[in-house]
Amino acid sequence: MLPKIFSLFITVLLTIPLSAQQKITYNLSFPNAVHHEAEISVTFSGIKSDTLEVLMSRSSPGRYALHEFAKNVYSVKATDSQGKEIKVWKATPHQWNITGHNGAATITYTLFGDHADGTYTGIDETHAHLNMPATLMHATGFDKAPAQVTFNTPENSNWKVATQLKHEQGNTYSAPDFQYLMDSPTELSNYDFAEWTIQDKGKTKTIQVTLHHNGTQDQFNEYVQKTQKIVAEQRAIFGELPDFDFGRYTFIGCYMPHANGDGMEHRNSTIVTSSQPLAKVMTGLLNTVSHEFFHAWNVERIRPKSLEPFNFQEANMSEALWLAEGFTSYYGDLTMPRSGIINLKNYADGLAGDLNYVLLYPGRQYHSLVEMSQQAPFVDAARSVDAVNRHNTFISYYTYGSMLGLSLDLTLRQNYNKTLDDFMQALWRKYGQPEKPYTLTDLQETLAEVSGDKAWAANVLSNYVNGSELPDFTPLLAQAGLELRKAKPDVATLGLSDLEFTKNGAVINDGTVVTSPAYKAGLNRADVILTLGNRKIRNEKDLKKVMDKHKPGDTIPVIYISRGTTHNTTITLAEDPTLEVALYENIGKTLTSAMQQFRNNWLGSQVK
Repeated sequence: MLPKIFSLFITVLLTIPLSAQQKITYNLSFPNAVHHEAEISVTFSGIKSDTLEVLMSRSSPGRYALHEFAKNVYSVKATDSQGKEIKVWKATPHQWNITGHNGAATITYTLFGDHADGTYTGIDETHAHLNMPATLMHATGFDKAPAQVTFNTPENSNWKVATQLKHEQGNTYSAPDFQYLMDSPTELSNYDFAEWTIQDKGKTKTIQVTLHHNGTQDQFNEYVQKTQKIVAEQRAIFGELPDFDFGRYTFIGCYMPHANGDGMEHRNSTIVTSSQPLAKVMTGLLNTVSHEFFHAWNVERIRPKSLEPFNFQEANMSEALWLAEGFTSYYGDLTMPRSGIINLKNYADGLAGDLNYVLLYPGRQYHSLVEMSQQAPFVDAARSVDAVNRHNTFISYYTYGSMLGLSLDLTLRQNYNKTLDDFMQALWRKYGQPEKPYTLTDLQETLAEVSGDKAWAANVLSNYVNGSELPDFTPLLAQAGLELRKAKPDVATLGLSDLEFTKNGAVINDGTVVTSPAYKAGLNRADVILTLGNRKIRNEKDLKKVMDKHKPGDTIPVIYISRGTTHNTTITLAEDPTLEVALYENIGKTLTSAMQQFRNNWLGSQVK
């Protein structure tokens, strides 16, 4: 019979959840960083099955398509707790099975990574830019197991660690479970660093900026100061910052010539990347910062039920990306004038670009806003080699959703003495703070509560979200003294945006749009326009001379080559539909005091 104390200990041990007896330990080294390789080992302790199933992820948080990260993994080996080599074999393209482990196994592998952005991994002599699903193997049955990660930086590299992982000691960090680990990108480099604290409802919250770049200290300081303004404006929308795990939020930036432009949200951090330097495109880079930080509320905590939990082995589809990404785009842009980083004219020009895309392209003829969201696994950094017809059938849920956000904001202000800020605050209280995933029905009910108009809220969801309608933006923008109008009235167009001029003719590089004169005349991608209006078209000047002679509605002859065959036909020119958003005061119209006040309330700083 066991002593009573020892017997009690055994009883307690047996009642500990299985996940608490499991542990994962990673070690990452970079002896061949010059050739973009990492050497990685991972030890799984507390294995309860005869066969350990080890996997590489196929998708990544914030992305919705499959990326097959296993393609960059090789030299896979496994040993047991005594260091004895054990059997490992490839079960699927992204899974390795291991037997004979006796409860613990260490897997070693080489990872190749040469694509630094929000989805993949990029390694070289200047840094290791690690997106965890593209970097770390994981195992079936270890979803709740804590993980420890040690980064062994190269000697004399001066690399530091930027991550949302919990710091333990030295270069060792930890994550409470698999989902948090995979959601924690990490940059190892000799980056610039700044941080500040915010007292937020009795709690101290730390914001960090880490930036791997080739700019000057003054440029970095300006970037940090403007990031502080972005944080303050977005905090004002919700009235508080989220309760960041471990009390901090980290901006992880990499603006290096070999990086790829991207921004990717995570629970307590974001990765922002670009090949362009601060000196050239700081404002555009800060717009991405603005978008990604808004995700700390919207998506990371105000989260659609269709994305819970995130599935790392499959594509992830949601009907609500118009809000998750689209409203985030709206606020990412809106924060820029509110914080004073851009002026009203620049903001109006940006609105014009978005409205041209959403209103003039034909995608809404084919899919509702919900269906656009559900296209994400095919379009969100997804890759394919075959031609697609998305220039006709798709409008990005980022921009489409952003313009719906604009329409709701202006309508709420016009008709209900409310704002989209009020709607986002309501979602935060109901679904963000308790972290309760929402459905489309929840969104409709919340919009009805904020506006006090159930019929209008139902119409928005029925016609604008599940349908393809949009309101008339002209009177909505007029409230702020902004005029939506044709930018090129009475100017004729072929409806072609990307022509490559050669000595043989003008090559159409993109697929033609169904509403364009070119499409209606039978022209398509890769066709070569030889003559237009009986004039050879070999450069932009030739084309301009023809178009300047004609008006919308004119029908002119065109000769073109399509797949080796010469065609003679006619094309009927249309009026250029391009829109612009003009400030009343810049076009000789009266900006009333009411318009100015509306503009200030909408686009002015919300920081009190």
